[in-house]
Amino acid sequence: MTETAIVLFTRDLRVHDHPALAAACARARTVVPLFVLDPAVPAGRRTGFLLECLADLRRSLRSLGGDLVVRRGDTVAETARLARETGATTVCASADVSALARRREGRLAAERIELLLFPGVTVVPPGALLPSGGGDHYRVFTPYWRAWTRHPRRSVEPPPAALRLPDGLDPGPLPDPGRAASPFPGGESAARRRADAWLRDGLDGYAAGHDDLAGDRTSRLSPYLRFGCLSPLELAERAARAEDFVRQLCWRDFHHQVAYAFPGLNRRDYRPRGRTWRRDDDALQAWREGLTGLPIVDAGLRQLLAEGWMHNRARLITAAYLVRTLGIDWRAGARHFFEHLLDGDVADNSGNWQWVAGTGNDTRPNRAFNPLRQAARFDPSGDYVRRYVPELAGLPASAIHEPWRLPTPPPGYPSPLAS
Repeated sequence: MTETAIVLFTRDLRVHDHPALAAACARARTVVPLFVLDPAVPAGRRTGFLLECLADLRRSLRSLGGDLVVRRGDTVAETARLARETGATTVCASADVSALARRREGRLAAERIELLLFPGVTVVPPGALLPSGGGDHYRVFTPYWRAWTRHPRRSVEPPPAALRLPDGLDPGPLPDPGRAASPFPGGESAARRRADAWLRDGLDGYAAGHDDLAGDRTSRLSPYLRFGCLSPLELAERAARAEDFVRQLCWRDFHHQVAYAFPGLNRRDYRPRGRTWRRDDDALQAWREGLTGLPIVDAGLRQLLAEGWMHNRARLITAAYLVRTLGIDWRAGARHFFEHLLDGDVADNSGNWQWVAGTGNDTRPNRAFNPLRQAARFDPSGDYVRRYVPELAGLPASAIHEPWRLPTPPPGYPSPLAS
C-alpha cells in the first residue's frame, strides 16, 4: 500500500461507481480528491452547473471524512505541484476520449508520477470493441450495438466507506456558482434523485413518448451524464428493461469510440463529401436566436437559450434545418450547441452534428429531413411551439406551424428565411 494517491476528477463528479476513486482508496492510506479549474477547458454556459456539481461532490467527500481539493491553473502543472506537496506517488483518473483529454493524459504520463487510468466515462470503454473485419473502431451503429449488448461489463463500484486527506492540506476555495433557480440543479445528489424518479415513473413510457416534443417524456439526465454525476454503466444496468433508452446510452458510447479513434471529430469531416457550404452570417444569427420564421425550429433554439437544454427531436430538426435547408456548415451549429448545452461534450455533440450533415456515421448521408413534416408528426397540436414562441401562442393547431400562410401573419414574428 502506498502512502498517498491523488484522484484527479475531470468529468466524473460522483462517488458512486467511480473506479478511479475506489482504486485510490484501496491502494493508499491517504487520498487527495482533486479538481483543477483550468481556463484551457471551455465551460461556456456550463460553468454555474459545473460549480454546483463540485460543491455537491465536496459535500459527499466530506461526509466520507475527506474533502475536494480545488486548484486553479493548468491541470497537469497543478496536479504535479500537489503531488510534490503531499508526497503522492500515484494519480488515478478516469480515461477520456477528446483530443484535449488525451493530451492531458499524455502530459501527466510524462511527469515523474505513476498515472493509472480507469473506465467510468462510458458504459463500455471506447477501445474495448473492435470490428471483426478489422479496423480500430466501429463506423456503423447497428453492428456496434450488437457487439455492445454482448460485451461483458465490469461490476458497479459502491462508494468508498471512508477516506482521509493528508494532514494539513488546504482544500482551497470553491467559487459561488451564482446561478438562478434552474430545472437542472447540479451535482450527484440531484442526479440520483432525478434518476430514481424517472426510472420509477418515466422509463416504461419512454419508447412510446420520447419523440413527443410537447409531452417532454425524455429523462433529462444528459447534463448529469456529461459531468459524470451519474455512472452511465449503473444507469444502463438499472434501465435494462427499456431497450429504447439503453440504445441511447449505446449511441453515446458509439460516438465516444468514434472520437477516440478520430480526435478531430469536432473540426474535420469524418467522411468528407466535398460539399461547399453557404456563407450567410445573417441567416446563421437568425438561427442562433430562434428567429428563422419556421416555428418548430425557433421553438427548439429558444428552448436552448432559455434552459441550456433542448429536446432530442428538436436537436435533429434544428440541426437539419441549418445544414440541409440553409446549407450552412455543421461546425457553426455545433459550436453554438456546445456553447449553450449543459450536456454539450465533444463526442456526442460533434458526432450527432456530423450524422445530420451526412459527413459522419449515417449510412444514408442524403436522407431527407423536412422540418414541417417533423412538426406535424411530433408537435401536432403546436403546444411545444406555443411554450417557447409566445408570439404564436394564440394560433390554432391548423396554422401554428405555417403562420405565413395566414391572411394576416402574427405581428412581431419574422417571415421564413430564404434558403
